[in-house]
Amino acid sequence: MKPSYKFYATILDSFSDYLNSDKIWEQYWGWSENPPHTQEEFHDQQFKELIGRINREPFESEAADKGTAFNEVIDCIIENRKSDNMVLTSFADQGTIQADYNNRHFIFPISLCREFANYFKGALTQVRTEAILPTMYGNVLVYGNIDELLPVSVHDIKTTGQYSAFKFKNHWQHVVYPYCLMQNGNDVRLFEYNITDFKSTYTESYTFVPERDIPKLTAHCEEFIRFLIDNKDLVTDKKIFGLDDIQS
Repeated sequence: MKPSYKFYATILDSFSDYLNSDKIWEQYWGWSENPPHTQEEFHDQQFKELIGRINREPFESEAADKGTAFNEVIDCIIENRKSDNMVLTSFADQGTIQADYNNRHFIFPISLCREFANYFKGALTQVRTEAILPTMYGNVLVYGNIDELLPVSVHDIKTTGQYSAFKFKNHWQHVVYPYCLMQNGNDVRLFEYNITDFKSTYTESYTFVPERDIPKLTAHCEEFIRFLIDNKDLVTDKKIFGLDDIQS
């Protein structure tokens, strides 16, 4: 059955950021006498960024490119292959790997890359997963790409400039991916965010509990649908409404 909506996991994160924009502003700038923007301006900025992501507008992000490059290095080591997406150069004498991607150059410690790759030894990499989620507004196709899939655990690699405890607890990968796997007959409930700030490594572990998490996911998707309906005139990319014939 053709879904009425198609939501990838990180667009649900963007919607959460919009909903929580006041809390985020307070966390980062509530103490500041001269914040870079007012609370209202930040709320408007989050709204515009969400609409831009819904419309798949291209954007430049060095931090995102760095995360993509690091992930590709890890996958290449796991699969013992060269990259088709970027140029990777090992400088063994310096203990580093350079990734040339999107006209940017990133340097990673070989020791850190091997630490991650050894942790995910034998994993399936970049596994697309999807499933139908019924809602009061019709069926939603929720989907995404799992960075590393092991027999008993799902993993998402995160890179960050600064880490604080439970930074990713409000993200949706640890709900969407186990839900999709379960709907497809693969009951893997342990999820880890494996995080580095390139000085240290961190792990956030979550357990998918269907009785708790499916209603929570359904409610979030229904709230997002109401947002889309209210702002339909701003949505130029109709894939989110399931109005595409190709895999999104």
